[in-house]
Amino acid sequence: MTHIDKRVLITAAAKGIGRVTAEAFLAAGARVYICDVDRGAMSMALKEQPEFGGIPADVADESQVGKLFEQALAHLGGLDILVSNAGIAGPTANLEDISLADWRRCLAVNLDGTFLCAKAAIPFLKRNQGGSIVNMSSNAGLFGFPRRSPYAAAKWAIRGLTRTLAQELGPSGIRVNCICPGAVEGDRINRVIANEAAKTNRSQDEVRAGMTMQSSLKTFVQPTDIASMILFLTSDAGARISGQEIAIDGHTETL
Repeated sequence: MTHIDKRVLITAAAKGIGRVTAEAFLAAGARVYICDVDRGAMSMALKEQPEFGGIPADVADESQVGKLFEQALAHLGGLDILVSNAGIAGPTANLEDISLADWRRCLAVNLDGTFLCAKAAIPFLKRNQGGSIVNMSSNAGLFGFPRRSPYAAAKWAIRGLTRTLAQELGPSGIRVNCICPGAVEGDRINRVIANEAAKTNRSQDEVRAGMTMQSSLKTFVQPTDIASMILFLTSDAGARISGQEIAIDGHTETL
């Protein structure tokens, strides 16, 4: 098993991909601090895993991000790794039917949240003269995603932000990469499937089957697949990997 004796902050980590990633870092020997906008899920996560530190936080709110980093740095004694996992699916509708409020909220959580957390983390990573940031994009940020334009736009932007940060921070020994997952098993994709089925007058089974057929491996991704790649990228084994967009989607060519 990869050993990572590092101080790690993971956003949106009370459940789903974030929770699985946080557990994987703990198992690898890291010290982990988490946040989540869902207060109930945060309370349960901290109860179930006392080794976590964490507070509820909305990463789209600059003041809450400031408090998150203040608390995390006090708990961890510094920072080596940031995993910006927070994101929302946004509305399922054609562009002309999406409200500006829904558009802005989707970009605020997915893109502004990634920006705000990186901005807060960078001074501490520079102080260490090294570290790693992993941002969460999507294969929707590689191909586009009909009826999910704000989500796709945010995820495309995260790719550009990742490459730019890798260029800016490389001289300081800080690596920046992003993950582009395909359909990941869990509650979130189930909600996406339900919304798409409702919008297109199909059954949820039909939507799921269509999504499965998009990948060469004909399978959904597991949260552990994402967590394993994040651990690799932030470990010594990934020390020369930066500025990359890594798709974990069973080889998807188009959505």
